[in-house]
Amino acid sequence: MAASAVVRDLREHWAPASAEELERFETDVLSGFVLARASAGLADGTIRGDVGHLEQIRT
Repeated sequence: MAASAVVRDLREHWAPASAEELERFETDVLSGFVLARASAGLADGTIRGDVGHLEQIRT
């Protein structure tokens, strides 16, 4: 027998992020991406290229 759960939308309780919060989030995500790629043993040039592509997408 499956259990039921109550689900609510959290978006209605969150205020929109400020420009500073978005900038910090982007920096954190990009840093984590670079660290993950480096720890996987990828070359610096490959990581630099990947970051460049992500920056183009973001722009």
